[in-house]
Amino acid sequence: MIKGLVSAILVLVVVATTMAKPEKSTEKHAVKKEKRIPQTLSRGWGDQLIWAQTYEEALFLARSQNKPLIVILHLDECPHSQALKKAFAEDKEIQKIADDDFILLNLVYETTDKHLSPDGQYVPRIIFVDPSMTVRADITGRYSNRMYAYEPNDMKLLLNNMLRAKKLLKTEL
Repeated sequence: MIKGLVSAILVLVVVATTMAKPEKSTEKHAVKKEKRIPQTLSRGWGDQLIWAQTYEEALFLARSQNKPLIVILHLDECPHSQALKKAFAEDKEIQKIADDDFILLNLVYETTDKHLSPDGQYVPRIIFVDPSMTVRADITGRYSNRMYAYEPNDMKLLLNNMLRAKKLLKTEL
């Protein structure tokens, strides 16, 4: 008798839990899920581009594919970094050349490699490294106090520097 009663109660519990309606998620919660953008290695600098995950990986890829490396050092909260990121990502010519001819890496933390901060640790800065793992200190922006800094209105200079890095690769290596 007790076995039958326990079995009946167990069946009722199982039936009740399977027939219970799941909690409706609030609209607010659903909207949050829709607005969430998956984080990629591009961090918004060009989602269609292939980005290296670490400096070591980027150096390996540059050497093995015989392509120059572009290292972008920036911070997510920095308004200058955000403005440069927007200009970089929206410039179709820069995106095309970056995709075809460069290994790309962007870092949101300061690296321990002192070669990536030849004139200080400021952001944003863009450093070119050739496949021989030599930092191209001769490819600079237009500012004497922040030699590797670029601003959104410097995209033409950045493009010219990318072309220069590509040309130096062919003539020097």
